[in-house]
Parts: sequence; structure tokens; C-alpha cells
Amino acid sequence: MCHSFAALDITACPEEQVISCNQIDTEDVENENQDESVVAMIEEPHSGDEATNADDSSWNFDSPRIIKVETLHISSPILAAKSPFFYKLFSNGMRESEQRQVTLRINASEEAALMELLNFMYSNKLTTNTAPALLDVLMAADKFEVASCMRYCSRQLRNLPMTPESALLYLELPSSILMAEAVKPLTDAAEQFLAARYKDITKFQEEVMKLPLAGVEAILFSDDLQIASEDAVYDFVLKWTRTHYPQLEERREILSSRLGRCIRFPFMSCRKLRKVLACNDFDHEFASKLVLEALFYKAEAPHRQRSQAAEDSSSTSHRFVERAYKYRPVKVVDFGLPRQQCVVYLDLKREECANLFPSGRVYSQAFHLGGQGFFLSAHCNMDQQSSFHCFGLFLGMQEKGSVTFAVDYEFAARTKPGEEYVSKYKGNYTFTGGKAVGYRNLFAIPWTSFIAEDSPYFTNGMLHLRAELTIKS
Repeated sequence: MCHSFAALDITACPEEQVISCNQIDTEDVENENQDESVVAMIEEPHSGDEATNADDSSWNFDSPRIIKVETLHISSPILAAKSPFFYKLFSNGMRESEQRQVTLRINASEEAALMELLNFMYSNKLTTNTAPALLDVLMAADKFEVASCMRYCSRQLRNLPMTPESALLYLELPSSILMAEAVKPLTDAAEQFLAARYKDITKFQEEVMKLPLAGVEAILFSDDLQIASEDAVYDFVLKWTRTHYPQLEERREILSSRLGRCIRFPFMSCRKLRKVLACNDFDHEFASKLVLEALFYKAEAPHRQRSQAAEDSSSTSHRFVERAYKYRPVKVVDFGLPRQQCVVYLDLKREECANLFPSGRVYSQAFHLGGQGFFLSAHCNMDQQSSFHCFGLFLGMQEKGSVTFAVDYEFAARTKPGEEYVSKYKGNYTFTGGKAVGYRNLFAIPWTSFIAEDSPYFTNGMLHLRAELTIKS
């Protein structure tokens, strides 16, 4: 059973020490209504020789000198109710729990935070409101297991203006604090701040390259990352790890346990996935597992892919959740006979199409035929004959210069996942580096009809397009 009152000696040392409780015999406090305030303060500055000459044999050269002893009369039931640490101290049947005086030995730098913590346990308030002081109290609250104070400090810190420096500080708190449910809203807010600030990773690449691991993870885990493609995420991760972890074994460990899980391999191009398997930075077994998973995902029907993404969005990995890439992922099927041919599938969300108005465009990832790189681009155009906006689809070749390449091509679309694609436009074209060919009004309807809620071209909010390319014989 907890005593009503007890004496708490706070012993401050110049170096951090493990908390200890001294077993001191004292008499019970007679006045149960005694004011619970500081009743004694003893400052004991020591010279360098005092530890050597002390009569107490327990003090030696390794013992820190005590610079202050502060005695407080406290209500043990209040402290025990707020903290499992103090509950055990006063109520666990140990010898200390049957006495009226216990001693806590702390680092001198922790004294102010501990006093704030004790004040909070009585009043549910803190007198400090600055980030450094709140962090000190948060650390003390974690040390003495005062969850209510941790939640309070977390809430106060979230209400202060966030900076990259403070966000990184919150993410790099000791693991015991990070695991505490009370502090999770603070670390979540820090991750969201960094993800929002650096979402255009290309614009801030030099700054992000200097961030520590926790900051880079927060940015790369975000669904809102603005990046050309997942291939670019892979390239950035390799560049960052090679800079910060020059030792191969360290780099492999970080990629396998941390940063490799930030890369959404199912949305990488097949060409880049082949490079993953050959990359020495990755543990081979880890890389093989992720590449195989990515290839199985790519082989799934679109509705199965969406189902996997919906299931994955509720997990922490989000590896099947597509980001808003500058270059949209495509599914490519290659044929070698009777002629070299590829069939390319491009799915666009309704909101992506809507954002193209009045003159925007969106590009696909590159795909290859006969050693040449191609891409699809969807446009919002002005119809030249009828003077209204419309949806257009074009095929472009990446290579510039004097390269010429002749292909037969066909654009098709479907209105329902289970139906066949319906041909919309076909032709043949000889590309001369950097040129594109296509149709300005693919569906022969105005933009408003194309994007309308009852438009037949969007199924479950998705537009399904297909392009078929064949090398001309």
C-alpha cells in the first residue's frame, strides 16, 4: 500500500548515472496535510580532492561527485497513480516501499525537466513552452514512465511551428520513445511535414541527399512523392546509400532492412528490374524476392492489380500503391514473330485526365521496340475543325537526331474491364528523331462529354488505353 507522503531526495551529479533508490530509515510524516513543496536544498560543490579523501569507502575515483541534493515532500499516491515507475518504487513490497525517503540520482542537466515533470504530475500542466525544454520533459517522462505527460508534450510540440531540423529531431528520438503510443502522433506529423516539404524530390535533390536515414525514409514512403518514375526512386536510393554507407556490407544491410522497402518495385520498368538483379549493392536473395513479386504483379489483370493496391493501402508498405509519377507506368507485351511487335497498355485515372484541361499533357514510361525507345503522351487539345477541347493520344520516339524508324501503329480503348479493346485510330509512320504521331481527338467528342460523370470511357474511374506497334517490313 502506498504511503500518503514520502520524502524524495533528488541527487544531481555532473555525469549521467543509473537511477537508484537509497534505503534510508526515517520516521513517518506526522502531519498528513503537510505542504508538498521543497523543504530542503543542499548544494555540495566538491573540489577534485574530496572524492579521494572521503571516509565513505563506496566513493572512489569512478564515482561522480554530487553537486546538489534537493529534498521534496511528495504525495506517493499521486506519483504512483501517474507512473508505473513510482508505483513500483512505493508499492512493490521492496524495502524502499516501507520507508519514507527514497533517493533518485540523475544527471544535473535533467534536474529542470524532472522538476517540471513532478509539477505536471500534480497539476497536469507545464510552465515551459519551448521545443528544447518540452523535449527534455518528454525524455524525463519516458524515463519515469509518465504516459500522460508524454502525450501532453507530444501535443504541445505538434502545436509549435515545424522545421526540417525539429522534424528530424523528433524522428531521431530514442527508440523507447518512438515505440511509445503517446509520441506516435508527433512522429507522424514530422514524417508528413518532411514528405510535404520535399515531395518534389528532384527540385530538392541536393538538400535531400544530406538528410539522415530517418528523413529520407519519411520522404520516400510517401504516396505523394513527385518523381519522374519509380526507376528514378531506385536510382536516388542507390546514390544516397553509396554516399552515406561506403562499406558494402553496411549498404546491403540498410537496403534490405530499411530503404529497399521504400522502393515500389512493381512500378519499375522491366529494364530497370533486370538491373536490380545484377546490382551488387542489394543482397541477391532480397532482390530476387522483390523482382519476382514485381513481375507477378505486372502479369496480373488490371482489376486484380487495383484489388492488391486497395488491400496494400491499409498496410505500412504501400508497395502496390501507385504514386503520381511524371511518367505513367505501362504494361508491355513483346512479340518476336511473325514480326517484331509490342502491345502497350496505359491506364489513366479520371482525375489525371481532368487535370489536363485546358492544355496539359501526361507522358508514359518509356518502352522499347527493335532497340528504340518510345513513349505515349495524352493531351488536352483544341480541335482544329470544331474549336472545342478534346482528348488526344500520341506516340513519340525518344531518340533524337538522324535516327529513322518505321512502324505500323494502332490506338484502342475499352469501356469495360471485361470487354475487348475497340480500335480508334491506326496508321503507319517513319520516325525521324524526336517526332511524334497521333490523333488530336481520339474519341471524336468534346472534352466536356469525354470527362463527364456518365462518360462511357471511364470504368471505375479509369481510362484503359492500348497502343500496338509493329516494325514495318
